[in-house]
Amino acid sequence: MLRQRTLKTMIRTTGVGLHTGARVELALRPAPDGTGIVFHRVDLATPVAIAAHATNVGDTRLSSTLAQDGASISTVEHLMSALAGLGIDNLHVDVAGPELPIMDGSAGPFVFLLQSAGIVEQNSPKQYLRVRAPVEIRDGDKWARFEPFDGFKLDFTIDFPHPVFGTESRHVVVDFAQHSYIKEVARARTFAFMQDVEAMREAGLALGGSLHNAIVLDDTRVLNSEGLRYDNEFVKHKVLDAIGDLYLLGRPLIGQYTAYKPGHALNNALARALLARAEASEVVSFRADDELPSAWKDWAAVGAA
Repeated sequence: MLRQRTLKTMIRTTGVGLHTGARVELALRPAPDGTGIVFHRVDLATPVAIAAHATNVGDTRLSSTLAQDGASISTVEHLMSALAGLGIDNLHVDVAGPELPIMDGSAGPFVFLLQSAGIVEQNSPKQYLRVRAPVEIRDGDKWARFEPFDGFKLDFTIDFPHPVFGTESRHVVVDFAQHSYIKEVARARTFAFMQDVEAMREAGLALGGSLHNAIVLDDTRVLNSEGLRYDNEFVKHKVLDAIGDLYLLGRPLIGQYTAYKPGHALNNALARALLARAEASEVVSFRADDELPSAWKDWAAVGAA
């Protein structure tokens, strides 16, 4: 039987919040079977627990923000992406502030942190959410669609009017029957344009942003001296974000996600649309590895002790 997973032991880290620029303390704690991923604002006089679920997402302008009972936690998508990538089902996330630390702008540091804590299997069967019927949403020229697929595949196209974004860097297909999350997705960093950064800072945002935690572009080029980690790092970061946003469905997804000009708002809107149509998906478990779609077989083997 394929089983649920949590961490072997608690692990802590600190970092800087992307938007507040403030130091953030983060602790990841093991959780019992069936808990799911639960965030806790532990800096408040009365701590607030917020389940990591698509219906608890509030603001999606610059990140995915969970909100409940007057409390919020933003920029959860990179950690959620790492949790999906390592197949962790149950976890308590203690955050001493209104946003998670940005780390290096990718999911890579969170993958390292989780692997350092150790991953253990639990007693209950692991559950997946399988897409049974197409679901599509549109917002102007942007669109996103779920389709049935015996695996997990993302087909993304981005479009920015900038010379760095050549044809080869605007589109990617990531099929996890063939690609490794840790090697080919997890290290893709968030990116921003210099003129947007200046506007955000004037609005009191992106106060913790720097060349150490984002790819920054001016009118013609990438400003980071080390260049890009992947040739198509920009669109791969959109895939990384989407994996985190989709994990807010509460279970790993079996299906294909195709999108044009995706972002957090589109990811969340499509996730909510899928949940709103009972006939469009089903919860499934697998008793043996040979029953599992090939895309998830490698992920099922990652990191378990």
